Amino acid sequence: MPNRAERRAQAKAGRRGVPSQYDQTRGRGRSGMIDEYQLQQKSQRLQDGTDSTEWKPSGGTIADPETLLTTNPNYTNPKMFKAPHSLRQWFRVGSWTLIAIAIIAFFVVMWLPSHPMWLIITVSAVFIVGVLSLFFTAGDSKHNPNLDQNGTAV
Repeated sequence: MPNRAERRAQAKAGRRGVPSQYDQTRGRGRSGMIDEYQLQQKSQRLQDGTDSTEWKPSGGTIADPETLLTTNPNYTNPKMFKAPHSLRQWFRVGSWTLIAIAIIAFFVVMWLPSHPMWLIITVSAVFIVGVLSLFFTAGDSKHNPNLDQNGTAV
């Protein structure tokens, strides 16, 4: 009959690895897979403060931050505010005008002593039409000089 230490070692070895319901390899090689039991034990040791090993990053090297940015942050486009030259751009100007008029109208309605319901509905409808029309008049993001290669505003 094995002694207590051997029984505990066998039980510990039996618990090691991925439980069968989570085993995506179905018994095949587990290289590159995460051992959940070891992660749980490491987490418990870190919480208890009994883990004396120093943390070391296991990822790859960190790229130089200056090489990540391919756009010029000091970019100024002298043609950015030119007159609209297509029907779509004129509709876009009209959409922003509707939104601006609706915002001003909201402030005016807010200061009226009585708030007529028809006026609130009209101002809300003008604002909604202005915002929705922006979706139809929006240009292609590939031709937007204010976006970087990932689509983030710069």
